[in-house]
Amino acid sequence: MRRLLVGFLLALLAAGAALWWWLHQPLWAGTEALELAIEPGTTPRGVARGVVAAGASADARLLYAWFRFSGQDRAIKAGNYEIPPGTTPIGLLQKLVRGEEALRALTLVEGWNWRQLRQALARETLLRPDSAHLGDAALMAQLGRPGVAPEGRFFPDTYTYAKGSSDIALLRRALHAMDRHLASAWAQRAADTPLQSADQALILASIVEKETGQAGDRHRIAGVFANRLRQGMLLQTDPTVIYGLGEKFDGNLRRSDLQSKTPWNTYVRAGLPPTPIAMPGKAALLAAVQPAPTQALYFVARGDGSSHFSASLEEHNRAVNRYQRGR
Repeated sequence: MRRLLVGFLLALLAAGAALWWWLHQPLWAGTEALELAIEPGTTPRGVARGVVAAGASADARLLYAWFRFSGQDRAIKAGNYEIPPGTTPIGLLQKLVRGEEALRALTLVEGWNWRQLRQALARETLLRPDSAHLGDAALMAQLGRPGVAPEGRFFPDTYTYAKGSSDIALLRRALHAMDRHLASAWAQRAADTPLQSADQALILASIVEKETGQAGDRHRIAGVFANRLRQGMLLQTDPTVIYGLGEKFDGNLRRSDLQSKTPWNTYVRAGLPPTPIAMPGKAALLAAVQPAPTQALYFVARGDGSSHFSASLEEHNRAVNRYQRGR
């Protein structure tokens, strides 16, 4: 009887040692990460089979037994995973239980317009292109903003996403991020702002974003536009004309373009354009609602990224001759 007990204990110890050894061994000897997709509702047994199907040189039955033995088999999360070389059964389970999905990143750039944003989404081959077949109106309705133009409504930032996730989900995050930043900026608006709503602040911020070549000029540029709005002057800003021309713009803004009959041409239409013309960042949003106190009504690019500001048309014309015409 004693011998049987000793034999049983030795066998148990050997099995335990073998299990410990196996749990600390890499699941495969390759040099490339394995890609594992776990769909919602997949059973732990199905997960084990999926790991083997992805390329792991392990026994699916043994992996499933490990999942069950750990007590965490029901905590495994659906998602898309990259399993790096050297991953052990212990490390694999930890990753799956924590939901450490393989994440990619897409950066939406300040000053991009809606067309550029959609092109960037289309280039992300690892995003599921759920928005590709939707027009602008249908897409905004799906995002919960029916009747709202998409231009400028998405906050420029870097967004991470899991392989195979929906591009609409990413857009929804960017939309809500802009909602938050715009609301925060509007809550900090100057008491004497000529803007009447947060939407107007978003429109002006998009213009400031496109007009600013040097960060230090941003609030002064906003101050020029605020002064013009207060005095009922035309904004006369080239980026709005270019936006209205759309794909017709060839990089050369002509005098005839300044008379173009588009809703965004602030050379011929008073006030702000009907929509933003780009995605403004946080700094542009704050500049739009907190413009610098200035007497300037004009500014012109110096050619080095900065701008020259003028309080009179005569001074402005001299600056244009100097910086734009080389006189």
